Amino acid sequence: MFNKILIANRGEIAVRIIRCCKELGIGSVAVYSEADREAMHTRLADEAVCIGPAASAQSYLNIAAVMSAAELTDVQAIHPGYGFLAENAEFADIVIESGYTWIGPSPESMRTMGDKVTAKQKMKEAGVPLVPGSAGAVHDAEEAKHIAREAGFPVIIKASAGGGGRGMQVVHSEGALPGAFNKCQSEAAAAFGDDTVFIEKFLEEPRHIEVQVLGDTHGNLVHLFERECSMQRNNQKVLEEAPSPFVDAKTRQILCEAGVAAASAVNYVGAGTIEFLMNPDKSFYFIEMNTRIQVEHPVTEWITGVDLVEWQVRVAAGEKLAFTQEKIKKKGHAIECRINAEHPFKFTPSPGTIALYHAPGGRSVRVDAAIYTGYQVPPHYDSMIGKIITHARDRQKCIRRMQRAIDELAIIGITTNRELHERLLANAAFQKGDFNIHFLENWLKQMHL
Repeated sequence: MFNKILIANRGEIAVRIIRCCKELGIGSVAVYSEADREAMHTRLADEAVCIGPAASAQSYLNIAAVMSAAELTDVQAIHPGYGFLAENAEFADIVIESGYTWIGPSPESMRTMGDKVTAKQKMKEAGVPLVPGSAGAVHDAEEAKHIAREAGFPVIIKASAGGGGRGMQVVHSEGALPGAFNKCQSEAAAAFGDDTVFIEKFLEEPRHIEVQVLGDTHGNLVHLFERECSMQRNNQKVLEEAPSPFVDAKTRQILCEAGVAAASAVNYVGAGTIEFLMNPDKSFYFIEMNTRIQVEHPVTEWITGVDLVEWQVRVAAGEKLAFTQEKIKKKGHAIECRINAEHPFKFTPSPGTIALYHAPGGRSVRVDAAIYTGYQVPPHYDSMIGKIITHARDRQKCIRRMQRAIDELAIIGITTNRELHERLLANAAFQKGDFNIHFLENWLKQMHL
C-alpha cells in the first residue's frame, strides 16, 4: 500500500479522497490555487501545496505545477478525482513515466474511450449496442446528409473529443444540416482543439442510464449495477439515483453484461462508467465511457456497500478485488441531489461568502461537501459545492428522506439550487419514476422559470 498520495483536484471530491486516505492510513497531499487557500481540502490534508493563480489553466490544469508538487512532497501515487486532468491521458503518461502510480485506468484505455469515434468502433467489435449513425468520423456536410438520410431525422452531431454538452447539435431536417455541421465542427475545434465529429440518430425520449464497473490488474472485472441519470439540464446532471426505477430485472442483467463487455474490450482497470441511452421499450445503446470516478458514485456505494474510492486506491496498489460478481448484491434505493451555488431556476452562478451553513443529518443521510460557515465560494470553478445522498429500503422512503434532508439544509449568504430540489422531489411524475432526459427542461418551461 502507498505511504502518501497527492490529490490533483479540489472541492468535495478532494475531501472525499483525503478522508479515504486517512481511513487507509495513507498520508495525503492537497494542491490548491491561490483562490482556494482557505478551502476545506487544504485544511484536511496532511500537506498542502499552492500550484498557481485562481485560473484553472494556471493551477489545476497546470501539469508541470502538479508534478512539481508531487516531487516536492515525495508521494508514491496521484489521484486525479474527476474533472480537470482526470481523463487526460497525456497527464497519466507523465505521472507513470515520472515513477509515480496513476490511480486510474491505463492511458491506452483512456485514449480509446476518450475518442468517441474510436470508442464506437471498439464497442461494435465487442457486440455492445450502438445508436444508428456514422461508423466513424464524418468529414463534410455532403457525407453528413447521406448518413442522416440512412439513420433518419432527427440526428445529433457530436464532437469526437467532446463532453459536457459542448460540440453538439441536434438537427431535425436536411436543410438545417450543413449549417449545424459547420457550427459543430467550429465549436469542437475551439473547445477541444479537434474538429472531428460524428453523427447519430437522435433518440427523442430516452433515459440516461449508466453502469458502474470496477476492474483490477489481475483480470477481474465486475459491475455494480446501474444508475438513473436522466434528470439533467443542458447535459448537466442535477439528481441521480440507483437503481433506476425504470429498469426491470431482465433488462438490468442484459444492460450490466453489456457494461462489462464494453469495459473488457479495453482491458479496463479501476472505476469507470459505461453510459447508455435507453428507449421507452427498454432497448438501449452505448453513448460513451467515463474513465474516472463519477460525481454520482455515492448512490452506487450505498446500494452495494462497496467503497469505490477505496477500491480505486487498492487496485492501483496492485490488490485483487475482494469480491466476485456473485457476491455483489444491491440493497435498497439511493438518491443524490447536487447542491450548486447558483440561482435555482436561472442557473446563474452565485459565488460569495457563506454566512451560515448547517448540514442535514440523521439516519442514512450522507453529505459530501467542502464548505463551512465563513467559506468564500470562488467564482472561478464549477458551481457544485456539495451533494446530499440518502438511502432507504425503497424508492418512496428514500424520496421522503431526501425531502427531509433538503428541508434541514441551511446555506445563508449565497443563493443555491435548494428550491429546485424541493420542487423536483415533490413532482408527481418524478415520484412515479415517469421521466426521460428532457423532463427537467420541459418542466421548467411549463413553469415559466
